[in-house]
Amino acid sequence: MLRRILIGIGIIVGIFLLFKFCEFKKNDDSDIDYNTNLIQQQIVNVGKLVVTEGHFSEVLTYKNQEKYLMEMLSFEKKALIVVNADVTVAYDLRKVVYDIDEKNKTITIKYIPKEEIKISSDIQFYDVEQSKLNPFTGDDYNKINKSVKANLAKKIEKSSLKTNAQNRLISELSKILILTNTMGWKLQYEGKVIESEKDFGQKIKL
Repeated sequence: MLRRILIGIGIIVGIFLLFKFCEFKKNDDSDIDYNTNLIQQQIVNVGKLVVTEGHFSEVLTYKNQEKYLMEMLSFEKKALIVVNADVTVAYDLRKVVYDIDEKNKTITIKYIPKEEIKISSDIQFYDVEQSKLNPFTGDDYNKINKSVKANLAKKIEKSSLKTNAQNRLISELSKILILTNTMGWKLQYEGKVIESEKDFGQKIKL
């Protein structure tokens, strides 16, 4: 009789422990799902267009000469050109590609889009001088536009506009880093574990 009672108690204890184990596994899986959903939501929040704007101005002088009669006669055309340009440097973080490894609690950023530079320029001509034998033509305007774009590109490179845009990019991506660190996950990019904003800065090249 006592043996049956002990066996019954053993069965009850076994069922209780099995129930607790299953409950623990369920909670553990729920935690993983919860953490994954939080991380996915944070990446969605980061996924936006980050834009840095700048304004540039410059003044150019355009000159051209046409010579005739063994260069004894020349006809010059010239103009003073004032350029005002609005420049934007943007990162479309909606294009970020990432992979979530729930088992190893790791997020791997697989692709970060390059910056997109857009230039909107307003070109005004002043003090235009030309002759019928050497008038302004479409070729002149093409040369002027080409020169304006080249000069603006140099100014953008020398300015802090691209650096400021990159800093904003890193700041947005670091929101994912903060969340993964808080939740005990790892963040990787280009085969390296990202532990700080500095790591991002060293990896992301303009």
